[in-house]
Amino acid sequence: VYERLQRERPRRDPRFRLEHCTIVNDSLIQRIKALGAIPTPFAAYVYYHGEKMREYGPERLDHMFALRSFLDAGIRVAPGSDYPPGPFEPMMALQSSVTRTDSNGNVWGPKQRITVDEALRTQTVNGAYASFEEHEKGSIQQGKLADLVVLGRDPLHENPLTLVKIPIERTMVGGRWVFES
Repeated sequence: VYERLQRERPRRDPRFRLEHCTIVNDSLIQRIKALGAIPTPFAAYVYYHGEKMREYGPERLDHMFALRSFLDAGIRVAPGSDYPPGPFEPMMALQSSVTRTDSNGNVWGPKQRITVDEALRTQTVNGAYASFEEHEKGSIQQGKLADLVVLGRDPLHENPLTLVKIPIERTMVGGRWVFES
């Protein structure tokens, strides 16, 4: 549909979002890239729904929540939470994206693992880009909204299998502290 829309009524920088975008193949990845669309897979799915992953089979697992494939293709992926039916915990999403492990330590689709730095960028910079807000938020820069969290430990120096346990100590929205542990 988005491809047809772009042909019939082209828009400059449309940033079409593909919610969930769960299972892809190489052809779909190329079409997504050509369109400039933004996949928003459910980032915490692997960790939260681990045992369900078995039902998809090993071949599909290599193409599910394909963060590595999207990034390698130069696609600005911006994972979502699927909240309210799914969990919204950002550290769970971070660990799921980096380790591809469920809460029991089972690994599902390891070819799609990304680094902690890549996961942080997809959930911040790319999230703002996906909603046309990259000039207002997504990174800590002068002139942008002061929306940020203070973590209890540095995720870049944490064991990837314990990212979910990093506490969120403070949250600032619009320059005001709105949460403190």
